Parts: sequence; structure tokens; C-alpha cells
Amino acid sequence: MSSVTTSRAGVGASPAPMTSEEKKVIFASSLGTVFEWYDFYLYGSLAAIIAKQFFAGLDETSGFIFALLAFAAGFIVRPFGALVFGRLGDLIGRKYTFLVTILLMGVSTFIVGVLPNYAAIGVAAPAILIVLRLIQGLALGGEYGGAATYVAEHAPHGKRGAYTAWIQTTATLGLFLSLLVILGTRTAMGEEKFQDWGWRIPFLVSILLLAISVWIRMSMNESPAFRKMKEEGKTSKAPLTESFGQWKNLKIVILALVGLTAGQAVVWYTGQFYALFFLTQALKVDPVTANYFIAAALLIGTPFFIVFGVLSDRIGRKPIIMAGCLIAALTYFPLFNALTEAANPDLAKAQASAPVTVNANLKECSFQFDPVGKAKFTSSCDIAKKLLAQSSVNYNTVEASGNATIHIGDKVIPSYSAAGLSKDELKAKETAFKKEVGDALKAAGYPAKADPAKINHFMVGAILTLLVIFVTMVYGPIAAMLVEMFPTRIRYTSMSLPYHIGNGWFGGLLPTISFAIVAQTGNIYNGLWYPIAVATITFIVGVLFVRETKDVDIYAND
Repeated sequence: MSSVTTSRAGVGASPAPMTSEEKKVIFASSLGTVFEWYDFYLYGSLAAIIAKQFFAGLDETSGFIFALLAFAAGFIVRPFGALVFGRLGDLIGRKYTFLVTILLMGVSTFIVGVLPNYAAIGVAAPAILIVLRLIQGLALGGEYGGAATYVAEHAPHGKRGAYTAWIQTTATLGLFLSLLVILGTRTAMGEEKFQDWGWRIPFLVSILLLAISVWIRMSMNESPAFRKMKEEGKTSKAPLTESFGQWKNLKIVILALVGLTAGQAVVWYTGQFYALFFLTQALKVDPVTANYFIAAALLIGTPFFIVFGVLSDRIGRKPIIMAGCLIAALTYFPLFNALTEAANPDLAKAQASAPVTVNANLKECSFQFDPVGKAKFTSSCDIAKKLLAQSSVNYNTVEASGNATIHIGDKVIPSYSAAGLSKDELKAKETAFKKEVGDALKAAGYPAKADPAKINHFMVGAILTLLVIFVTMVYGPIAAMLVEMFPTRIRYTSMSLPYHIGNGWFGGLLPTISFAIVAQTGNIYNGLWYPIAVATITFIVGVLFVRETKDVDIYAND
């Protein structure tokens, strides 16, 4: 293990080669965290199936959005996990705290694999699922800060960016591993069986990964910085009060959130999860094919976490993170438009040649999100927009009087109001309306699914890889920078909260917010306004107010 003297080498000193103990620290911390992210992201990778299995009592659009909300529930509680486990990490140590977190994560994931679905136990199924997601979120809230702090406190000066960049790869590698297991299971058993019950296998496999992770973490030693501080009797007695009750530390927490992690988070989730959902939901690319694309992009892009981590040791963390936020904000619209043309050229052609509009009285148009399945969307506008949203058709809404009409190129199709209709009348109207709109969309060239033969594989792969590289720019140096912003005595607590508010709330809610925007506006690209706005705010605040940290002495306690 590197000594305290080595770790505190001056700015001008040459970093010593990585010792075998340091390699073990990085490997053990990273591998355990990869498994934890694998557990957490299985749900996101299988969101469409989860919606059908556990939210079958809702309509299709609301079911998918609510499944994303359940996915987001794990992110929402992450800051609370950061407070609970961050405090424990600063009081009793890094090692034992994130041993507890991985146990909570692994057991919760296994239970999801054996949980009966909606058809078997009704509303209890989604309720239990959400509770399990909350437990996972609490566990993950304590995991990342511990792993990043643990590795950084073992790293010699001048190599913290390079060392902690390995921790930064774990979220992406966990997603990659989840995709590989899902693809392998899907391919081995066939789509029908996988949709029925095979989706449970990746969750059940997590119990083996849990056993490996616990064994690895049991063999790890406490970090030298924490051990030294504890020997000197300088540990914090009240980490929460010191971190958030004193303005000198609280203002740094706020800057770390707004000027770093919020923008980093939306770039991360846009480049990986939103891109996957966009391919499958908006562009109608086959889920297996979409997973292969994302997996390939992750495989190619992941080494750049290390590249930018190493580069941040030389030129600084801040310029790389700020550049990533700015470039992403400026290029998302053209990149996602190009993704449409490459992944589903028939759809892109139809959007250009036969644009769709809904002419309606806007006062009749509701925000169609029904989390409890009780709302009735009966107006002609609601019925028209709901059908187009279910068909993933890009459309604009135009103010008009009278009943709503759908305009597909030169074709005009009148909608209808469901108010006052009997069940049989409503079914007949609905069937006729769906057929007329479907025939018109087909005649205008709108495809029901992306044609595999027409997908430009190279271009789709290149775009997705570029999105992942944006992720590596903002994410590769972030752990080192957060560690360097706070003193050892409150580091675990202080860095965990802004990281998990940023990634748990700003990032974790991105798929839900973006798809709700798309469902409301009808434009499949409008969901991008959310990450663009957040990344832009982070760029402005970060450039103006956040200081560079690469030369900070992380052993300082004030």
C-alpha cells in the first residue's frame, strides 16, 4: 500500500509507479461497483418488459412512463442514501460502509427476479417493485462516494484522475454487463420465452455476482487517509452538520451540484439510457439490435474514461468537464436527427415528405399521464394525440375549432369524442379510427418498425459512440474533482450528496421527463431540451464559479 508520504507528494514530484496494493485497491473497488451498477441498471435495460409485467393495469403510454418513474424512484432516494451511508463512512470508515451497500443491492435485485407480476398479485406487484427500487437507490447512494473516496485516498498525487477514472468506468461497464447478460439470455431462449419469464434470469444471476463482490470487499483494507485521520483523533463527530450546516462547506456542495454533477448527469443519461430508449421507442428499432448497438458503443467508448482521467491530471478536471457539457448541448439535436436517418430512414423520409399535424381546440388537449389508471381521456384531441403517441409518430399541434382532425400529408382524418358512447360504440369507433389512421400512415410511408435491411450500421454505431465519448468527457474526471473539493473528515458525506442529487434527480429523472415532454408535445426530439438546458446551466455556473482542483492536497482537513 502506498504510504501517506507518497500520497502527499508535492505538486512538482514525479508520481511513483502503481504498486501491487494500489492495483488491488482499484480492481477490488471497481469490480464490486461494476456488479452493483449491473444490478441497478438491469431494470432500466428491461424497462419496456417491466412495464408489461408490473404495470399492465395502465394504458400502454402511461404504463411505460410509470415504469420509467419506478426506474427513477431508485434515483430519487439516492441522495438520502448518500446522507445515511456518507455519514457512516466518515464515522466508521470507507470499507465497511460499502460492504453493507452491496449486500442491500444484491439481495434486492435477486428478489425482483422472483417477484410475482401484476397478473398474479395485482397492485401489490408494482408496489413491492417500487420498494425494492428504493432500497437499491439507498444502497447506490452510499456506494459511489465510498468507492471514489477509497480509491482517491490510495492514489499518489498527480494520478488521482487516472486512478479514480477506473471507478468512473464501472457504471458504464455495469450497463454493458447487463446488456450482455440480457442479450445472451434473449438469444438462447427466444424472444417469446424471454418476454414471458426469461427476463427474470439476469436478476437471479445477480446472487452469484453478490457472493463474488462480498468476498472481494472482505479482503480490502481501510484507506490510508481515513486510517491516519482516525489515529490522530481528527474524525468528524457530526459529518452532516459540518458538511451542510456550515456555509463554507455548503456553498461548495451547491457549486458541486449546479456547476458539475447536474450537467454531467444529463449528458451521461442522454448518451446511454435515453439513446437506448430513443432507438426502441421512437425509432422502432428491434430491442435486440438496439442493445447490440449500445453495447458496441460502450465497448468502444469506455477506454476514454481512462483517457480523460489521465488528461485531467495534466490539464485539469474543469476544462474537460465543461467542454463535454458544452459540446453535448450544441450537438444533441443534429446528432439525434442523424440517428433517425441512419436507424430508420423510412421514418425520416416520411417525416419530411408527409408531416403530421393535429388540428384541435387546445383547451380540450390534456396532459396524458395517468399513473393510477383512473383518468378518462375522452376528447377528440386526446384520442388523436394518444393514437399518434402510441404509434411513435412525430406531429405538431395546431389551434383549431371543432373536433380534432389528424392531417397526414394531404390526408385529413376526423377524430371523435368518446363522451356518451356505449362500450360497443366506443370499440367500433376506436377500431375504425385506428385502421383509418394506420392506413394513412402506411400510405404516407410511415413504417411500423425500422427495416433492419435499411439501417446504416456504421453511422448508428458512430453516433452512439460519439454520445458515449461525451459521457466519458464529463464523467471521467468527476470523481477526482469531487474528492478534491472536500476535506477528509467530511469527504464521503460532502461529495456523495451533490453527486447523487445530480445523478439521482437531474440524471435519473431524465428518461421520464424527456418522454413525458415528447408525449405532451408530439415531437420526438423535444425531450432533448431538458438535457440541453441543464448542461448549459452547468457550463455557465462551472466556468464562472467552480475552481480547478487537480493540485489540491487531499490530506488537508480544513
